[in-house]
Amino acid sequence: MKQHIEHRIKKEASTAELVPIKTVWGEAKAWETLAGLRPNDVCSGAKSAYDEAARAYTIKAFDIDFTVALDERTITSKDPKAALFLDRYKDFFRLAILWYMTSAKDIPSTGRLIRPLDVKGGQRFFSGTHVLPLDRIEERFGRDKVAFIEQGLKFGAEIARYGDAAVRLYPLPRVPVTIILWLQDEEYPSRVTLFFDSTVDFQLSLSDIVWSVSMMATLVMGE
Repeated sequence: MKQHIEHRIKKEASTAELVPIKTVWGEAKAWETLAGLRPNDVCSGAKSAYDEAARAYTIKAFDIDFTVALDERTITSKDPKAALFLDRYKDFFRLAILWYMTSAKDIPSTGRLIRPLDVKGGQRFFSGTHVLPLDRIEERFGRDKVAFIEQGLKFGAEIARYGDAAVRLYPLPRVPVTIILWLQDEEYPSRVTLFFDSTVDFQLSLSDIVWSVSMMATLVMGE
C-alpha cells in the first residue's frame, strides 16, 4: 500500500506545474474554491466535519478545533490557544488551512520522512526570507530535551523516536511535521531538523502552503 501511494505521489509531483503565486495564492480565491466543493469530498479528504445548517466546517489544527464558516468567511475557535494562529500567525494559518481543505486527499501517511529540499519547490526553504528559523529551537532547547518534548505536547504532538528527542506535530490533520533535536555536547552544537511525511505534496497543492505549514510548526516550537 505504501509503495503504491508513494508511486502516485512521485508521479504527480513530477508532472505538476507550479502555478504562479499571484494568480492563485490568495484568501479570496481559497474561499471561492472551497465554497464550490462538495462537503462530503472536503470532509473525507481533509478529515473535517460539516454542519449543513451553519454551512461551516470543523477541523483540527495543532490539536485545536477551528470552525471555518463559508458564508461569513471566518475562521474561529473557542480554544484559548487558537489566538496564536488567528492573530500572530494568521498570515500563515488562514491560507494554509483553506488551501489544505481544497486539496487534501483521503490517503494515509506513509511514515517515510522527507527533507524540505525534497518537497516540490523545496529549494526556497534554504534562501532569503524563506529560511526556516530552526535556530530559535536550537537556542531554546539545545540542552533540554524534556522541555522540547513538553512544548510539542502543548500542541498535540506525538513523541517520535529520532535523534535525542523528536516530536510529530499535526499543523493539519493529514500533514504531519516531524522536528528532531540533537542536543549540544562538548564536541558539537545543538541541531534541529524538520521533516515532512512523503505524502505532503499530495495533500498540499501549492509549495507556498507547504512553506507556511513548516513555518508555523517551527514558530510554535520556538515559542
